[in-house]
Amino acid sequence: MNYNVRLFNLYEWIPEKGIETKIIDFIKTEGPEVLSIQEYHPHKNIDLSFFKYKYEHLSGKKTKYGQAIFSQFPIVNSGSIEFPDTANNAIFADVVKGTDTIRVYNIHLESLRIDTKVENLKKENSERLFKRIGATFKMQQFQTELFLKHKNECPYKMVICGDFNNTAFSYVYRNIKGRLNDTFKEAGNGFGRTYDFKFLPVRIDFIFADDTFAVNGFKAYNAHYSDHYPIMVTLGF
Repeated sequence: MNYNVRLFNLYEWIPEKGIETKIIDFIKTEGPEVLSIQEYHPHKNIDLSFFKYKYEHLSGKKTKYGQAIFSQFPIVNSGSIEFPDTANNAIFADVVKGTDTIRVYNIHLESLRIDTKVENLKKENSERLFKRIGATFKMQQFQTELFLKHKNECPYKMVICGDFNNTAFSYVYRNIKGRLNDTFKEAGNGFGRTYDFKFLPVRIDFIFADDTFAVNGFKAYNAHYSDHYPIMVTLGF
């Protein structure tokens, strides 16, 4: 499962109490064996101890946040790929399933930081908006190139999860995916919406898998506890 949890609603973007525990209950009910989280925050009400192993990489002085990978399989190696001048990064965990070691990547690329409410977008200065988008795309490209250096040295079969903050028509999607399978295209249906944008079903969160895995199922959920929706894939060896 991949899920950008938006700090478990720390700043109450969703005006409802107990969102963080609803997220945990949802994850526990769906029961993924490996969970990749972006915008993770070790909230006092968060208990993911039903996973046996974890790797988290956090930054921030007052509020700690970052990326995390939870696993029911042993994690034998882990680390972070740092992106300069940003809180975004990519992490990895090598998990052992039977006699196989599998590299799981969790990537969070630079955000566009666009207010998706159409009435607010109309008020934006279009020239300034395009400049900001262009600068973000350049940053995403640089972050992708840093990630690809690491990916190309990986000796294992891999699964790449993440919030790319960009679509399947982008440079970052094509290059990070490479020869891997987009699990939504293999086993998903419909639009595969992963982001809460009122007028378009936007897909910016992905799970890619090595072609040695059989993609036996893909699900995009409607669980509205964040500005992103969780996705889950079933892989066979």
